[in-house]
Amino acid sequence: MYQTILVTLDGTPTDRAIIEHIKQLAKLAQSRVVLLHVADGWAARIFGADAVSPEITEDTAYLNRVCAEFQAAGIPTEAELAYGDPPKEIIKWVGQKGCDLVAMSTHGHHFVADLFLGSTSRHVRHSVSVPVLLLRAK
Repeated sequence: MYQTILVTLDGTPTDRAIIEHIKQLAKLAQSRVVLLHVADGWAARIFGADAVSPEITEDTAYLNRVCAEFQAAGIPTEAELAYGDPPKEIIKWVGQKGCDLVAMSTHGHHFVADLFLGSTSRHVRHSVSVPVLLLRAK
């Protein structure tokens, strides 16, 4: 059913909800998981893959820890770091590399907050042709 599941992570506690859910789903579906985090600080936005900053170091370490967690559970997993605007980079990744499912945690903002803060999940779900699983963090 889902050969490749893209799990987007933002490095906040809301990630735990989608991580735990996808661990179970990936085992059931015998899926490969790709963890994607988009570094969006000033260095990442200006220098892209050439960026060197504490943010990039922390993001890489975080991705490696979560990747190891999935692998320890017996789930084939890889981690990728992208640079720039999160919705744009997630949509680009899906278009270029493909997956069967995009899985994201949401912060649970409401309409007014989304207008001011933007909503990565809203942009992604309206721009990709694969199913998007949104799990609201508690």
